[in-house]
Amino acid sequence: MSDRGKKGPCGPQGVSRRGFLTTVSTSAAAAAMVGAARPVAAEPVRREDTEPTPIVLNVNGRKYHLAVEPRETLIAVLRERLGLTGSKPGCERGECGACTVLLDGSTRYSCLTLAVEAQDHLITTIEGLADGEDLSGLQKAFIAEDGYQCGFCTSGQVMAAEGLLRSNPSPSIDDVRLGMSGNLCRCGAYGHIFKAVQKAASTRRTGGAQ
Repeated sequence: MSDRGKKGPCGPQGVSRRGFLTTVSTSAAAAAMVGAARPVAAEPVRREDTEPTPIVLNVNGRKYHLAVEPRETLIAVLRERLGLTGSKPGCERGECGACTVLLDGSTRYSCLTLAVEAQDHLITTIEGLADGEDLSGLQKAFIAEDGYQCGFCTSGQVMAAEGLLRSNPSPSIDDVRLGMSGNLCRCGAYGHIFKAVQKAASTRRTGGAQ
């Protein structure tokens, strides 16, 4: 009897459906492994992105001559180069406000500001508000109204308040809430913070300590 037309384990053409699928799967896996192992050329770092740039920063009325990388943030330079550690690195993406400083009297997140951008501007940090050991009226108001708990965000809160009062000496409570909305307090001391800002505003209007 002829074997012609008989169906063996591999079917009439010698390849079963299961064998075909197994072969295809194995080949695809092998191709994927080869593709994954293929090296990808990294984009070269440009020299101008890392070459130190000479700048002059005017911080709290004092000029500092520095050489910084173009990618260095202002908060990194303030803390690591100048030793001004009052500004705090919190989220480092412009959400918490702990790093707030003033540039030409306006609030600015120093974590989102490059040091080279700050050149030719007047930079004020929390250290620049006090006169030696004598705290400013705003700082005293925060103490008097318990405008802090853990204290981590306090320097940023004070600087945001300072920027607000410079632009609006007589803020309403809604103005205060809006002006301070860019600064987060994980302890939830907002009510005390708002009272401190209003107290400082009142003191300034009546000619008290700045």
